Amino acid sequence: MRILYIDSKQKNLNLDLSKEELKKLPKSLFLAYSLQYKDIANQIKYFLEENRIKINQFQQVLGCSQIKTDLPILLIGTGRFHAINLYLQTPEVYILENNHIIQIPKSEIDRFRAKKQTALIKFLNAENIGILVTTKPGQENICKAVKLKQSLQKKGKNAYIFLSNNIDLSQFENFNIQSWVNTACPGLSMDNPDIINIS
Repeated sequence: MRILYIDSKQKNLNLDLSKEELKKLPKSLFLAYSLQYKDIANQIKYFLEENRIKINQFQQVLGCSQIKTDLPILLIGTGRFHAINLYLQTPEVYILENNHIIQIPKSEIDRFRAKKQTALIKFLNAENIGILVTTKPGQENICKAVKLKQSLQKKGKNAYIFLSNNIDLSQFENFNIQSWVNTACPGLSMDNPDIINIS
């Protein structure tokens, strides 16, 4: 089957941040943006710099991006999908949404981290472990899954590889699996906090 990839782009942004909104931001930032905002990211960068906010780093991010920074991050985008991944990597994350600056609260970050810790404990105590593998290009990690399965079996665990192009989380209850390990897009673990990711 042939696949055609088409970028979806946000257009006609009416950027009109008030001084009160700008005061919510630190004076030095990592400016990140999702793909839809690629064409207007430079406009936002220029606007922030004109308002004396220094942009030290500037890049597009995905839900699975691994970044290296100690700076607070401002994400240009909608929703929390990309933000969740970012706030696991840095102590401060802000989102620019509809001319409002929203800071991800620390309580939300702590809650998400606690869920991930619970999922890890569940994995360590599980007898039956499912390893998720996708066939999607760029996300396929069958070699990593096979090595993990062999490693778990040496430790006396029952490990099973589940291979699919479209991983449907609603189907998990049909299997006698106590813990799921994700080798595909890390965003899966954000949709289901019982899934752990391996890098």
